Amino acid sequence: MKKGEQRYFLAIIPPEPLTTEINAIKEEFVERFNSKAAFRSPPHITLHMPFQWKEAKEERLFHVLAQTTKFKSFLVELNGFGAFAPRTIFIQPEANEELEQMNQELLLATKRQLNLFHAIHQNGYNPHITVAFRDLRKPLFYEAWSEFEHRSFQGSFEVNSFWLLKHNGKQWMAYREFTFQKD
Repeated sequence: MKKGEQRYFLAIIPPEPLTTEINAIKEEFVERFNSKAAFRSPPHITLHMPFQWKEAKEERLFHVLAQTTKFKSFLVELNGFGAFAPRTIFIQPEANEELEQMNQELLLATKRQLNLFHAIHQNGYNPHITVAFRDLRKPLFYEAWSEFEHRSFQGSFEVNSFWLLKHNGKQWMAYREFTFQKD
């Protein structure tokens, strides 16, 4: 990373008490499967992958993001677990056209106005809330997945904002919220 730059990403953060419920699942992965990497960020659905930005130019970043809030509130429904074998287990949102549209508009705005590229994984946008990844060893992944692929999880929340998260050198912190503009 270049001097004066920080790491950021864009995400939706579920409200309480859902965040506490999700953190309890993350804690279960720590205790049972020795996987704690998911605790390096609050529970979230990523909208834009991590990127580097000059900290001295944060106001420009804030300005562009604040102009990209013309969305209507929408409901995200969480239903069960999914996985990216052999390391990641996540809570799965149901298909959601509003979430997809919001993601596309944010990516377009950040690309055009901020020259931010590489916003999503190669396999396209797959919204999810990670509960275990990276440090979940392969044999423990398969043990955990054999249980979690059949385990129930239900929840829903209204989305009326998105967050800019910033890395503090150890973990990701919810840094600035951008609330949707009312019509």
